[in-house]
Amino acid sequence: MIEIVRKRFGLLGRNINYSFSKGYFTDKFNNENFQGCSYENFDIPDINFFTELIKNNPDLKGLNVTIPYKEAVMPFLHKLSKNAALIGAVNTIKFTKKGELKGYNTDYYGFKKSLKPLLEPHHKKALILGTGGASKGVAFALDQLGILYTFVSREAKENAIDYERINATTFDNYQIIINSTPVGTSPKTEAFPKIPYEFFTEKHIAYDLIYNPAETQFLKKAKEQGAQIKNGLDMLIFQAEKAWKVWNK
Repeated sequence: MIEIVRKRFGLLGRNINYSFSKGYFTDKFNNENFQGCSYENFDIPDINFFTELIKNNPDLKGLNVTIPYKEAVMPFLHKLSKNAALIGAVNTIKFTKKGELKGYNTDYYGFKKSLKPLLEPHHKKALILGTGGASKGVAFALDQLGILYTFVSREAKENAIDYERINATTFDNYQIIINSTPVGTSPKTEAFPKIPYEFFTEKHIAYDLIYNPAETQFLKKAKEQGAQIKNGLDMLIFQAEKAWKVWNK
């Protein structure tokens, strides 16, 4: 009788019942016949519970990381991949054979792969709404694509403008608008980033990292002005498959 090796994976985050990852990986394990593999949510109220979580689950092989812990988890890890260190955010953790925790970022890969087919020669500059962990992977991908970008924050910072500064001229100069904030995520689906949507045109791309709902208010309002729209589902699938490779290489 062949003994099935148990492999446990999961998602680290807060208030993550809605999460894409558990359903995606559970279906993957069933459909592709990965026997002994399981995936679960690890919903912790504070990052300081992370150490206890690791201690209580010694058979974990890998974790995905979501809001709000992509940056906060980094001090708890033994190593970072080169890209994760450059980006300054982690969304994938591998448990090495030596028992160490190594952080990776597959967000940037997923975003880059999903945005690239939409790009045309006039798409030269991007506005990134939000400055959290997700925005850092987006910025890294844009760097690799040769697209200049500016962050937008609720308050003006050293490396970001505030929402009040966005006007018609901004939309003339920036042809890609990316929402990397959680504003508009289910169940608060009526919410949307406060930007002047009337300045979107058919030359703009509106990209929302949110995938639930499939069409956020941000995307609806941009589409009404003729913009090309894209949600975060493909990005999530691409980053999840990349994470699977990281865990198993």
